[in-house]
Amino acid sequence: MGWFNYFKQSKPTSAKVAKERLQIVIAHERLDRNGPEYLPQLRRDIMEVIRKYVPISDEQVNVQFEKGADFDVLELNIALPERDH
Repeated sequence: MGWFNYFKQSKPTSAKVAKERLQIVIAHERLDRNGPEYLPQLRRDIMEVIRKYVPISDEQVNVQFEKGADFDVLELNIALPERDH
């Protein structure tokens, strides 16, 4: 049974998509509360620059901020859309 499920494409349900979007919103809210005060504006500026070249939505960009003892890390993950051939 598991072998056949491997080839079966599962389409995400609307509940699963809504859950993923809610997780992204919550992650952004936590980041805004715990991150530096310039971070929300930095995220908006980065989104504007990316949108000049690639049409993306807010859900396709994930910003992570980690505060270390000696340094801070800003991680930006962008899911770029596939090219049309």
